[in-house]
Amino acid sequence: MSVHDAPPDAPPGQPRKAALAAWIGSALEYYDFFIYGSAAALIFPEVFFDESDPASATLLSLATFGVAYAARPVGAFFLGHFGDRLGRKKIMVFTLFLMGLSTFLIGCLPTREQVGTLAPVLLVLCRVLQGVSAAGEQASANSMTLEHAPADRRGWFTSFTLNGTQAGQLLATLVFIPVAALPEEHLLSWGWRIPFWLSVAVAVVGWFIRRNLQETPAFTRQASTEGVARLPLAVLLREHWADVLRVIAGAFVASVSTIFTVWALAYATGDSVGMDRTSMLWVGALANLVALGAIPLWARLSDRVGRRPVYLVGAAGSAVAMFLYLWAISTGSYPLVLLLGIVAFGVVYSAANGVWPAFYGEMFSTRVRLSGVAIGTQIGFAVAGFAVTFAARIAGPDGDDWFAVALFTAALCVPPVLAAVTARETHKMPTERLGERPREDTADGRERVTA
Repeated sequence: MSVHDAPPDAPPGQPRKAALAAWIGSALEYYDFFIYGSAAALIFPEVFFDESDPASATLLSLATFGVAYAARPVGAFFLGHFGDRLGRKKIMVFTLFLMGLSTFLIGCLPTREQVGTLAPVLLVLCRVLQGVSAAGEQASANSMTLEHAPADRRGWFTSFTLNGTQAGQLLATLVFIPVAALPEEHLLSWGWRIPFWLSVAVAVVGWFIRRNLQETPAFTRQASTEGVARLPLAVLLREHWADVLRVIAGAFVASVSTIFTVWALAYATGDSVGMDRTSMLWVGALANLVALGAIPLWARLSDRVGRRPVYLVGAAGSAVAMFLYLWAISTGSYPLVLLLGIVAFGVVYSAANGVWPAFYGEMFSTRVRLSGVAIGTQIGFAVAGFAVTFAARIAGPDGDDWFAVALFTAALCVPPVLAAVTARETHKMPTERLGERPREDTADGRERVTA
């Protein structure tokens, strides 16, 4: 990229630096977030809950995975407010350290055998802190990257936020593969703690990456001319309420990720199917590896043909692909599970996953972009987080009704489709005009803003 590709007043190289900071920060932060998902499916039912009732223990463990998603909207309101008032960089650094601390503490928690019911209470508290951190991470990194990016490549550059998220999920899976292979006694006593303790290194590396990143030209210009919004939330709800609703509905598509990552893993390795734990972790790892390549390609395509068509391929296609993937698990065929896992999660879901950072961010003006993306996505993601818990109940007492879970997941893909169909196409709109309400010509030839 040449200097001329950068937005006006952008320091040389900042678009690339912003994309790199978003990628690495998201990868490191979501490593922390996703190791919890693997542990909730494979370890925590035996460590923190009543082993005498395995079904209930698994259900409660998966529910703690969803707790972070319930905390996310609270974090979004708080961090979105300060991100639109103080800047994107400050929130990016804060969320990194909060995630690192809360994840490290999970690795230090006593078990149920040691302290009784206090153990799951402490686990939930740490999970809430993880949720608050994650609420601000993607929105701040996404806003930082979008506002540094050249107008005709916003899709490409912002996709690195989600590409980093996939890398974090891949890293979490790869770390858990050798841990899961430990003898049961070592795994349940100390082995499961190692991935959580590594979060200290995560926070340090992330800080070195982000500390020298400059604030975006768009935010700096906004703050020095019109000034920042005193109450970004009030402006957001007054001027962008319809787009907030679209983002909430669109974020339901994340249910595909949580069902694939957590429920499908628990289903495949449970008594009804009995697939090998390590083999299923490899399915997730390889699907994420493919997604690392697919996400920026889908995003680049959206820079050419638009956000909506690419997003619709991901949302509608995922509804169909989930049926195929869960059916493959029910057969117990490893080659079939691997193939359809890669297609469903690595390729099809990546279309929506790769384009939403630009698609959602372009709906809002600079004054409320971080708030709009954070609040909209995190409310929608809260539904996605608890989709795992609902799936566990829908699957029946034996946890093997995969068709009902696939149907449930497909239903959650309908709101994202509707959101995309009703949204404006913004891929050719100049960055400084993003978030403007549609205008129409009056009889005297002047433009007026429509409600």
